[in-house]
Order: sequence, then C-alpha cells, then structure tokens
Amino acid sequence: MPFLRDAPLQDQTALIAWRDGDLPVSTRFDDPYFSLQGGLAETAHVFLAGNDLPARFRDGFHIAELGFGTGLNLLSALHLWRGSGQSGQLQFTTFEAFPLRAADMLRAQSAFPVLEPLSSELAPFWTDNPAGFTLPDLQFTMVSGDARETLPHWTGQADAWFLDGFSPAKNPEMWQESLLAEVGRHTHAGGTAATYTAAGFVRRGLQAAGFDVQRRQGYGTKRHMTVARKAQA
Repeated sequence: MPFLRDAPLQDQTALIAWRDGDLPVSTRFDDPYFSLQGGLAETAHVFLAGNDLPARFRDGFHIAELGFGTGLNLLSALHLWRGSGQSGQLQFTTFEAFPLRAADMLRAQSAFPVLEPLSSELAPFWTDNPAGFTLPDLQFTMVSGDARETLPHWTGQADAWFLDGFSPAKNPEMWQESLLAEVGRHTHAGGTAATYTAAGFVRRGLQAAGFDVQRRQGYGTKRHMTVARKAQA
C-alpha cells in the first residue's frame, strides 16, 4: 500500500502547538484545527447538516474534503453513516498538504469520547500512514500535497464537499477562485458544498464555479456560514 508521505517529513508534516489541553493549533497558519466552542458540534452543523446529511446518503455516496486536519470530519461522517443505518459503502476522499502525525491525530480525537470506538478502530491506519484503506462500509483515500496541484488531476466526482481549510485570512491559497473552480468541476450535478466561512470572495468563487450559493446561520460565534449546490445538468 502506498504511504501518505512521499516528501521529506520536515517539508510535509503539520507543525502544531497544544492549547487548553488537547486543542491542536497550527503554528504554520496560527489557527486551531476545530472550533473553540465545540469541534464535534461545529462539524455536525456546518459539514453534515450543511450538506443535508444523512438524508442524501446512499450506497457509494462520495464526500470530498479540502483539509483533513485531525480526521474529525471523517469520524463524524462515518459515525453518522453507521448511526443512520446505511447499507453499502461511504466513499471519502480528502486533500491534505500538511498531515498530522498519528500520535497528534489521536490526541486531538481523544477530546470527543463519543467517537472513541471509531477513533480506536481507525488508529492502526494512521500509525501506518496509509494513503488509503477499505472497510466494509468505507473507502478512504488521502491525496497528499497542495490541492492546487493535486485536485486538477483527480478523476473522481463528489456528491458533497467539506471545505475545511484554515481561515481564508490566514490560508488564502486554499480559497482561490481557481481551486474552487476545480471543486465545481469535480462535483456531480446537484452535488453540494459547505464551509464555515461566509467570506464574500469565497461565495463569489463558488458561484463562478457553477454553484447556487446561500448564507446560513453559522456555528458558535460565527454569524454566517456558506452552503452551495451545483446546478442540475
């Protein structure tokens, strides 16, 4: 099986500090990996509900993500998949330039006891740093490297996108119009995208990529977030 890291470790591994116990903060982008008000609740509000899940789940449903981070979104999506009684397999593809070390991922995930069984189940995969693995109900792929370079070469099509890069103010490269255009190009007609940010240039980029865009109530202290749906063919 290919390994997640194919570049020198020091060039690609995330640089983090810990705040308030087990809250990981990227020192590269000076931004926390999940909400100070509750990462699990934020994921449920923004990425799951924002993509109308679990109502849209079906066998083979494909989630794609910009910014894997701690793996919280994957765990939350698979937890919802299993909890809502789905049959078949969920596909999950994530694009990550700076993957966390396995030990840091597991420490961050330990902040969410409800996800502990899933975290423990998947822990061996992070320890081995695989680029992908298969379970009876999950097909997982991590595409390592700069998404501006890797996404254009991806051959997949997503039903839903989790746009979870660091803050547009601190990581503007992740929110460039050209990258959002690739998100649109790799989305099925009628597919969706959701993100915690309501920055105007992000919403305009999604509109230019072929999405109908709406602002919704944000999570916690964020007044608004963004949801988008690609027009039907």
